[in-house]
Amino acid sequence: MDGIKIGSWTKVVVLTGAGISAESGIRTFRDSGGLWENHRIEDVATPSAFARDPVLVWDFYRQRYHNALASEPNAGHSALADMERKLKDNFHIITQNVDGLHRRAGNKNVVEMHGRLDKCFCTICGKQHFISDIELDHELPYCTKCEGLLRPDIVWFGEIPHDLDIIDRLIRKCNLFIVVGTSGVVYPAAGFVMAAKFSGAKTIGINLEAPHNFQYFDKFYEGKAGDILPGLVAKWLEFTAVHTLN
Repeated sequence: MDGIKIGSWTKVVVLTGAGISAESGIRTFRDSGGLWENHRIEDVATPSAFARDPVLVWDFYRQRYHNALASEPNAGHSALADMERKLKDNFHIITQNVDGLHRRAGNKNVVEMHGRLDKCFCTICGKQHFISDIELDHELPYCTKCEGLLRPDIVWFGEIPHDLDIIDRLIRKCNLFIVVGTSGVVYPAAGFVMAAKFSGAKTIGINLEAPHNFQYFDKFYEGKAGDILPGLVAKWLEFTAVHTLN
């Protein structure tokens, strides 16, 4: 990685996946052996599941919301917040996670492509609500505007991720693309590193094991983000103006 420089001018984009949140105690789909918190994906994470049994789906996401609130950002999240404080609007996170831990760590430039657990929206009028503002203890929550049924603001299987146009622009303009805690299996996110590399960005990966798209990384670090990121970020940002990555 000699010759790569980072400074206030560097446009950095970071893609994060379930691995970084797992270090905060949030279980991942793969941890559950094909089940998600003991539920089949088809029963809790598809539009047809919500149409068939909205009570079950709301019970599932209500628990996930409470689990996320009980979790805390880890050292990996904090390191990425440090990068944004240094690089400001030249730093963005694209996350596949819905737990809000990046925002709680201090990041503001976050694209939550799969939605967020702390929000929901009306299936009739589309009005968005924060979970903290609705009667979450009710079996099914309803919109305060039109009384339509609310659903979690989560991108389910078979739905299109949020803000793909914004993501595309960020990837094509970045100088450095960092991927943290993803398996490189789920598309479209698995293809982002290839798009960044073909657009001229240098690419770095951090994960417990080599991802499926390993060949697109210029440098790969094997291990936990919370162990690796703080040291890397401190090294990258050692000088205010310019620092060479290695």
